[in-house]
Amino acid sequence: MFIIDVTLKSTPITLSVQRKTSEDAEASYQQAIEAMKSGERRLIELVCEHQTGKKISIVSSEITAVQLYEKSGTATASGKAPGFSFAAAG
Repeated sequence: MFIIDVTLKSTPITLSVQRKTSEDAEASYQQAIEAMKSGERRLIELVCEHQTGKKISIVSSEITAVQLYEKSGTATASGKAPGFSFAAAG
């Protein structure tokens, strides 16, 4: 499973959906990133494949961060702390 976390402006919680394949996860991630880059205020919907019927709709102008990662057996299996890490976008 792959997890897409979305952080919104003025909201302390992270919204998450899970996708079964890396291709589907990457497509959802790119959808959110492109919506952020466009600067247009539009509604995007992300669907979770782990919890049947779970969907989230987000106004793109409210997204501050998007993270994509593979779910592992333990939270620290990758040696990375959970949450966002920062890298310069090109």
